[in-house]
Amino acid sequence: MVAFTGVKVFSATKAWEREQISDRINEWLEANPGVEIVDKVVTQSSDSEFHCLTITLFYSRPTSRAAHAQASAAP
Repeated sequence: MVAFTGVKVFSATKAWEREQISDRINEWLEANPGVEIVDKVVTQSSDSEFHCLTITLFYSRPTSRAAHAQASAAP
């Protein structure tokens, strides 16, 4: 089992939202440097009117000690 410390869910039901979901994910990743995506689940569901796309990211953040060591090692 992969260890994770957080979950981020992105979902969209309208066509234009589904077209933009990758931009939203990239914006979140840029705003959260240091997160490591350890797993993902892509789910699609629909009924007679709506199609929903959900992307769930499971991530871990380095511990403060590991992050400090990593920052100290950077040139």
